[in-house]
Amino acid sequence: MRAFLFLLSLLVFAPPALAAKTILVMGDSLSAGYGIRPQQAWPSLLQERLRELRLDYSVANLSISGETSAGGRARFAAALQAHQPAVVILALGANDGLRGLPLKQMENNLETMIVAARKSGARVLLAGMRLPPNYGPYADQFFQRFGDIAKAEKTAYLPFLLEPVATRPELFQADRLHPTADAQPLLLEHVWPALRPLLR
Repeated sequence: MRAFLFLLSLLVFAPPALAAKTILVMGDSLSAGYGIRPQQAWPSLLQERLRELRLDYSVANLSISGETSAGGRARFAAALQAHQPAVVILALGANDGLRGLPLKQMENNLETMIVAARKSGARVLLAGMRLPPNYGPYADQFFQRFGDIAKAEKTAYLPFLLEPVATRPELFQADRLHPTADAQPLLLEHVWPALRPLLR
């Protein structure tokens, strides 16, 4: 009887299991899985990898197709409050560039999100982007701005999210902008080395 009561007390008073820490992905269509099933997008594949490795993290993918850095900034405070992430992946800016929006505006939006994430206790990975060469000098300035932000804010940095697929047209959909489902594992393998050191 005493043994039974002892075991019962362990069950009653045992501390609850710790909730998984959250990786918040704030991106655009390149992370939302545009044109493919959401389960095929690289953030979903990241969730599978975390599960396979038994790492105590879950992925909250708040990426929205067409999102700009301003749109992400507008949603960011609520996202931080709702998910209280341990890690934030910022993969925004592509739509700013495609629309030719002022680079200073993008820079301010991304820096504001980085600062807010850090104040909340989250670690940040900034994922950069490139534009097609027909954008001229603006394309070079656009790409350089991500590096400048990462250096100024001393944050983890992935220079070009699409680097492993950018020169492989067969891995893009008919619009030649959005990667196919077959490209997503390559994107995950590209993101993983930059993300892994942040998973403490």
